[in-house]
Amino acid sequence: MDLDTRLYIGYGTSYKSEKEAFAKAMKMAEHVGMASIRLDRYYAVQSYVKFIEDLFGKDVLIYIIPKKNATVKGPLKWKKILHDFVNDTIGYLGEYYERNQSESGFSEDKRRFGWKIPQRREDRVDTSNFCTTLWHNMFWAGEN
Repeated sequence: MDLDTRLYIGYGTSYKSEKEAFAKAMKMAEHVGMASIRLDRYYAVQSYVKFIEDLFGKDVLIYIIPKKNATVKGPLKWKKILHDFVNDTIGYLGEYYERNQSESGFSEDKRRFGWKIPQRREDRVDTSNFCTTLWHNMFWAGEN
C-alpha cells in the first residue's frame, strides 16, 4: 500500500503458501517500485531482506522487528536494519507501525466486501482479489 495515497500497489494469493503469495505481490509491486516497506515477523529474516534489496534496489528502506535469535551476520542491509532498530528504537518503531495503515485497509475491505471469498478455483480467487483491490483503489482515488 502506498502510505500517501492509501492505494494498493500489489497483491498476491496462493493456496500453497503465504511465501508464494508474498512473492506474487512483490513481483506486482516491482513494476511500481517503492521507497520503503514494512514487514511482519514472518519476514524478519535475512533472506527476505536480500530478496527485497535485489528486487527494489539498495535504497529501499526495510522496517522489520528482528526475531529474538537474530544475529549480526549477514548482508550489509541486514546490519543497518539491526543498527537502526537498536540505536533509535522509538523512531524505528514509529516508522514500522505505519504498516497499521495497510492493516486497516484490509479490515476496511473486509467490512465493505465481505470476509469470505466464495470462489474455490485459484484463478477465480485471483479475480475476486483483483476486483477487491480495484474497488479499494477506486474508493481512495476518488478521495485524493
